[in-house]
Order: sequence, then structure tokens, then C-alpha cells
Amino acid sequence: MILAAGRGERMRPLTDTLCKPLVPVRGVPLIEHHIKKLVAIGVQRIVINVSYLAEQLMQALGSGERFGCELIYSIERDPLESGGGVATASSHFLGAAVILVSADIYSDFDYARLLQPARAIEKGAASAHFVLVKPTPGEPGAEFALATDGRVHSGQPRLTLANIAVLATGPCQTWPRSERFKLLPHYQQWVDGGAVTGELFTGLWRNVTTVADVEILNAQIT
Repeated sequence: MILAAGRGERMRPLTDTLCKPLVPVRGVPLIEHHIKKLVAIGVQRIVINVSYLAEQLMQALGSGERFGCELIYSIERDPLESGGGVATASSHFLGAAVILVSADIYSDFDYARLLQPARAIEKGAASAHFVLVKPTPGEPGAEFALATDGRVHSGQPRLTLANIAVLATGPCQTWPRSERFKLLPHYQQWVDGGAVTGELFTGLWRNVTTVADVEILNAQIT
């Protein structure tokens, strides 16, 4: 699943007439980077939640045929935040685990690394697997920590959720649909219960939230 329903207020004026996932980064709409990387590891079915300028995004991406996958849209009349978006879209989940990515990040993380954690979650070994990055000064984050055994916990040193994860779909399908709420409190419960694995990613990763973020990434094409 790709989270793509946000308004992108901090990226105005770019997002006044263009939905944030379609903002070009390094010559390609931001969301297409994720779609292509997921398809490259064998993903054949991607659910995308949409709200702001939803028709524009759905028309631009289409059915997914040109990417070699099926795209399914979970339409939100009003943005439901991350938790509400996942819960509402969960009716489309077919397996026991789902790869979850936010459209508004850019990274060179290899999504193939998520396949083994997904298999472990399918077998009930964990409730989630988080990709974590070092905190960005001046930006939100620093939610969790990572133990030497690969378990995520609430201690130190703090790391930031990279908005790349694998979730067990069962709990998601019990959450209220069409209601606005965040994922983080549910993540915290899973972490406190010792049910989350994780990994630290130290490569290129950027939360693309402002025009400056887009300009910096585009200026790095050399």
C-alpha cells in the first residue's frame, strides 16, 4: 500500500494545482518511484489511498498496466490520516502482511529487503517491521530505538520511522474504517509488546515535504 492522500500544505504553491505524489522528483513523479521499485521486487497489486485531487492522481497512474501491476484506489472524501487510511483500505488486503510506504519520501532503499520480514510476519513472528533512519535535525521523528537483536523498542538512541514498513494485516482490518486517526499509537502498542522488528537504513532518504526538499533532490542529479 502507498499512502498518498495528504494535501501537502508545506509544499505549496506546487500542490495548489498538483497533488503531492505527482510532484516530479529527479524527472519522475514522486509516487512512480515507489511503484516501479515495488514492481521490480515482484509486487503485482498495489493499493493507493487518495483524497486531495484524487481524480488527477488516478487519471495520471491509471490501472497500473503501464507499470506491470494492478493499482487499486481507496478513495477518502476527507483525508483520514495514516491510520484511518490504512484501516479503510484494508478491505483490499488479501494476504497476512502488507508492505506500507508513504508516497512523500524519496530513498534508495532496496524494497527487496522487506520480503523476508513480510514472510516472518505472515508466519506470526511479528506484528510489524519498521525501516528506521537517523533523525533529521529540525524535523519531527525520533519515535523509537533499535536493539542489537533487531527488535524495536522505546529506549535510546532514538531513530526516526522512515515511513517504510511491513504490517500484519489482521490488526489493520479490525480498526474503524472511514475514521480519522494516526498509526503511531498502534505502532507504540506493538512496540511495547515486543512485537516489532526493524532495521536501520543509512543510505539516501528524504522526507519530501517542502519545495526546498524537491529542489535539493533535483539539484543532486549528477
